[in-house]
Amino acid sequence: MSVNDPISDMLTRIRNAGMARQTETTMPGTKILVAIAGILKQEGYIEDFQVIEKRPQNQLMVKLSYGPDKAHAIREIKRISKPGLRVYAGKDQLPRVRSGLGIAIVSTPQGVLTGYEARRRGIGGEVLCTVW
Repeated sequence: MSVNDPISDMLTRIRNAGMARQTETTMPGTKILVAIAGILKQEGYIEDFQVIEKRPQNQLMVKLSYGPDKAHAIREIKRISKPGLRVYAGKDQLPRVRSGLGIAIVSTPQGVLTGYEARRRGIGGEVLCTVW
């Protein structure tokens, strides 16, 4: 099935699986989605991810993380830059999510980074989504 916005599709699948208390969810695996999953794992929002080699397209399996009280680790995951309205931010305009409690995921010339890391390196880019 063809999806117009694979990033929004990924975020929606993660959000829906978390609300349904599922342990894992799968989606088509592209380079950008794998990079986003890597940041979510590094920041502790998901437990793990795995790329399953398949034809005609690889699959990305994301294992969700839950707290001790069975609460989903992601309270809110929101798409910022959309295909109809791209949102770019310079190094000084990168958003701070919930006063530092969350992260912004930014696509930069040096790859997909968190807002904090992009700010530290002094580069801006396209603000893909925010997570907290």
